[in-house]
Amino acid sequence: MIPREAHVRTLQARLDDNPIVAIIGARQVGKTTLAKLLADRSQGPVTFFDLEHPRDQARLEDPLLTLEPLRGLVVIDEVQYAPDLFRVLRVLADQNVERTFLLLGSASPELLAQSESLAGRISYHPLGGFDLSEISAGKTESLWLRGSFPRSFLADNDRASSAWRRDFVDTYLQRDLPQLGSRIGARTMRRFWTMLAHYHGQIWNGAELARAFGVSSAAVRRYLDLLCATYVARALQPWHENLGKRQVKSPKVYITDSGLLHTLLGLESAPDLAGHPKVGASFEGFALGEVVTRLGARPNECFFWATHAGAELDLLVVRGTRRFGFEFKRNSAPRTTRSMHTALADLKLDHLDVIHPGDQTYPLTDHIRAVGLSRILNDLQPLDAEQ
Repeated sequence: MIPREAHVRTLQARLDDNPIVAIIGARQVGKTTLAKLLADRSQGPVTFFDLEHPRDQARLEDPLLTLEPLRGLVVIDEVQYAPDLFRVLRVLADQNVERTFLLLGSASPELLAQSESLAGRISYHPLGGFDLSEISAGKTESLWLRGSFPRSFLADNDRASSAWRRDFVDTYLQRDLPQLGSRIGARTMRRFWTMLAHYHGQIWNGAELARAFGVSSAAVRRYLDLLCATYVARALQPWHENLGKRQVKSPKVYITDSGLLHTLLGLESAPDLAGHPKVGASFEGFALGEVVTRLGARPNECFFWATHAGAELDLLVVRGTRRFGFEFKRNSAPRTTRSMHTALADLKLDHLDVIHPGDQTYPLTDHIRAVGLSRILNDLQPLDAEQ
């Protein structure tokens, strides 16, 4: 097991300051393992509930009766299967007793109809799989190929990793989505998810996908929203402002985990990936995720930018008055482009970094530098540190 001390420290601080803390992220990213680490370090009593277990479902048939007497840390796993529980948690959170709830969920707050009742009482902690700060030096290529899910990354070999991911896809489609109330057939969602993998790193074209499926644009957008809400896809929103230029206003879509992307594309090995037309887009999505994690940027701070004249920027991070730009190039010796200079000027960027697969950081021009992916832990500062 790889210790995840940074997450443990952040969560311990949040548990000290909030009556309810929620760890949210895709299935199998390690939420339960992290909760057990926190429980082992707790000074008081700890009570666990797993809402996938029939016994615990029965124990929480009357949640107020069961939860109100408890003290200490109360952990409720897979909370997305009991959205009505949030109304009870609101009541319990307002009681002045020594009790903190730690919720583990595999669906976004927006997918949980009652979660808004906890506004002001809950702190959300997004949890992804492993990132560059948590793996051994020299394992970047393996993390890219296998993806960040702990069991996939730690598998004995690439073949075992690929088999785990295929099983994950099957379970997600056949069990997880129906349990969340989805009425979309597993075969339909598999076709859509696979097709989305071929659009990875491209601007969303709902009309084209709708024609391919023979359904409405609204229907395929619901498919995308469901994948995003369960953390297996990412819709990077466009940035647009009054620049006197026609700008793209549709999101850019990615499969969140590079390992899942490779499974959906039928890629099992490094040679398979190196020879595939989507290798550049795969690197872009992988590196983008690592940069966002390193910066500590929130989803509503991350955008891409593009104009109909051809200028574009892969990632724009906006916090307050600061703007940082990022391009991702699978080229060990990247160069500046006219598009980069346009983005730097038009968007008034503080600076622009070109992330590449090498291990060197060096200036390209004023305010533009090349940063090796393996160097981002040293050469990129978290946003909070720059304030």
